[in-house]
Amino acid sequence: MILLEKWKKRLPAEKTPQELDAHYSRMEKLELEKGDYLAMVLGAFLAFAPLLLVLAAIILIPMLLFGAL
Repeated sequence: MILLEKWKKRLPAEKTPQELDAHYSRMEKLELEKGDYLAMVLGAFLAFAPLLLVLAAIILIPMLLFGAL
């Protein structure tokens, strides 16, 4: 219980609807910088490429070993 009380003290105070609207409108106005799109594409590729390679290996290796190809 003590830990929960400490966490509760660290939580931000409740915001009024006007403060929330101002916060979300600032978030909507954020624009990407020049290299952000490239970084997102490379990050997605680096995240999914190993997974796709492992999946391809799981499918293709048994096919090659058991002569389905």
